[in-house]
Amino acid sequence: MNTIDRLTDLKGKKVLVRVDFNVPLKGSEVRDDNRVVQALPTIKKLLKEGARVVLMSHLGKIKWGKVDDEEIAKQKAKNNMEYVLPVLQKYLPDTKVTFSPETRGEELTAHINALNDGEILLVQNTRYEKGESKNDETLAADWAKNFDVFVMDAFGSAHRAHASTYGVPEILKAEGKQVALGYLMEKEVENLGACVKGDVHPYVAILGGFKVSDKIKVIDSLLRKCDKILIGGAMAFTFYKALGIGIGNSPCEDDQLDYARKCYSSGKILLPIDTVCADDLENPTKIATFDTDNDKHSAGIPDGLAGFDCGPKTVALYADVIRKAKLIFWNGPLGVFEKEEFKKGTVEVCKAITLNTEAFSVIGGGDSAAAAKEFGYAQLFSHVSTGGGASLEMIENDGHLPGIDVIG
Repeated sequence: MNTIDRLTDLKGKKVLVRVDFNVPLKGSEVRDDNRVVQALPTIKKLLKEGARVVLMSHLGKIKWGKVDDEEIAKQKAKNNMEYVLPVLQKYLPDTKVTFSPETRGEELTAHINALNDGEILLVQNTRYEKGESKNDETLAADWAKNFDVFVMDAFGSAHRAHASTYGVPEILKAEGKQVALGYLMEKEVENLGACVKGDVHPYVAILGGFKVSDKIKVIDSLLRKCDKILIGGAMAFTFYKALGIGIGNSPCEDDQLDYARKCYSSGKILLPIDTVCADDLENPTKIATFDTDNDKHSAGIPDGLAGFDCGPKTVALYADVIRKAKLIFWNGPLGVFEKEEFKKGTVEVCKAITLNTEAFSVIGGGDSAAAAKEFGYAQLFSHVSTGGGASLEMIENDGHLPGIDVIG
């Protein structure tokens, strides 16, 4: 694996670091700077070596081709990478950090060439360029011509073969130039690698979220590796309906019922055996818990109500399975944890994982990571991934992601 510590002769070299600065914003204010903090070890290493560091990242979404020019301009203003500049300057007070509003061409090249050793240039949002997400060859070549070295440190974007994550390193590598994974990427690959291999047992996965269809590939992969898969969130209702358990007004993917039955027949799937239900999510007037235990042929959730969390019997069942595990992978909350009435299942399962200090525990990013942080458990996990989609695809594809494979 080509990692940053293998890079040589960096003094005076122009190094492109693809970072993940896709931070949450409130207006022009960065609400959570964790992704910037996670990139600092790689950035500081390159600065110490005397490199001229250029940082590129996407921020938010630009809906090219779907809206008019006026709306594109609004989206660009909303997702302006310059909002991240003060955060970088805060964490690197002794380093000169400049910003390039240009994303390609001679003006960007001029900004890059103006750098001195040990200085940083932050480039405007890569998605300001229409060809970024299409891995446009001309765009990738325009960027690549400016650099001597490429470092991939954006795990949250490693599952996308974009111009900045795949096209540029592909070109530089073909030219015989140095390419490497940064410290964040190295940490993700090593820690998620345990879940990819799945050679430690008992191996327990906890999967939540809204749709079964979003996680078909990861379920298939985990069924080959795990001893048990604990299901939570709205995706449980598709399994219930497939098994003949009432789901009331809960959401369901009718086109996934056959798949759910097939998965359940493996004997590795555990479903919530009781469910906390309500007549409304935002302003509930009735909240009640109903048995949803397939083994006991439970009637399930009555009409007029929908499920929003797993119940206390499920928490006890899942906690017992988790307590015996040696390897744990968690992706997706078990209920609507943002609501006080429906957060207990997620909180208690999160707590159960951290109480098992003998297990290697991994959160696959996304809402699970947000929940663990909010409830004060994040530091007690062995690893919390910075990329929800990337972590799932890494498991789906047995460790392969475009942004990793291109580095080699």
